[in-house]
Amino acid sequence: MRGNDRNNIKPQMSNIKDLKKDYSLKKKEIKNRLREFQKTWEKGDEAIFRELCFCILTANASAQMGINCIDNIGDLLLKGSIRDLKKIRCGGHRFPNKRSEFIIHTREFIKKALGFRLKDKIIFLKDFHERRDFFAKNPGIKGLGYKEASHFLRNIGFKGYAILDKHILRSLHEFGVIKGIEKPNTKKKYIEIEDKMKAFSEKIGIDMDELDLLLWSRKTGKILK
Repeated sequence: MRGNDRNNIKPQMSNIKDLKKDYSLKKKEIKNRLREFQKTWEKGDEAIFRELCFCILTANASAQMGINCIDNIGDLLLKGSIRDLKKIRCGGHRFPNKRSEFIIHTREFIKKALGFRLKDKIIFLKDFHERRDFFAKNPGIKGLGYKEASHFLRNIGFKGYAILDKHILRSLHEFGVIKGIEKPNTKKKYIEIEDKMKAFSEKIGIDMDELDLLLWSRKTGKILK
C-alpha cells in the first residue's frame, strides 16, 4: 500500500470512530425523538396533516422555521383560508404566500379525495417507494419533493427514508459515501444516494434513522425533527 493511500484511510477510520463516540453520547436523545415521531402517527389524521404542513414549510427553509410557522398558524391549518394564513407572521419565512397556497391546495385535495382520512390512505400504500411517490409526485399535494416527502414519512414514524438535505449530503461526502454534495434532482439519483446511506449505516452499525438525526445534529447542534 502506498504511503499516500494509507494516509487517506486513517482519517476516515478516525472519523467513524468519532461518529460512533458521538452516537453513544446522543443515542438516548435520538431514540426518544424517534419515539415522538411514532406518537404523531398514533394521534391520527389532524396530527399527521400538521406534520405534512410542517414539511411543506421547511422546504427551502429550516426545521426551526417550520416549527415557528406551525406554532403561529395553529388551528388555521385546518380551517383557515389562504388570506388567513397569509396574515400570519410566520417567523420571517422566505415564501409565506406561496407556502400558504400550498397548504390550502393540499388540504382541499386531502378533504375531497380522501375525506381527510390521511392515515387510512397511508396504511393502504404498502410499498416503500409507492408511499413516498404519493406525496412527492401527486399534483394534489404541493410543495413536497423526495426530500420533503421522506422527511414527512420519517416524522410520522416510518423507517428507512433518507432525508437528503444539505447537512446529510455534506456529511455523507465527508465520510466518503458519495462523491459530491449536489442535491439529487431525479428519483433515480435520490434512491441511489439513499441506498448508499443505508449501506453505510449497516457497515458502521448505526440504524439508518438514528444515523440521520446523528449526522444532522453534528452539523446543526440540535436533534430536532
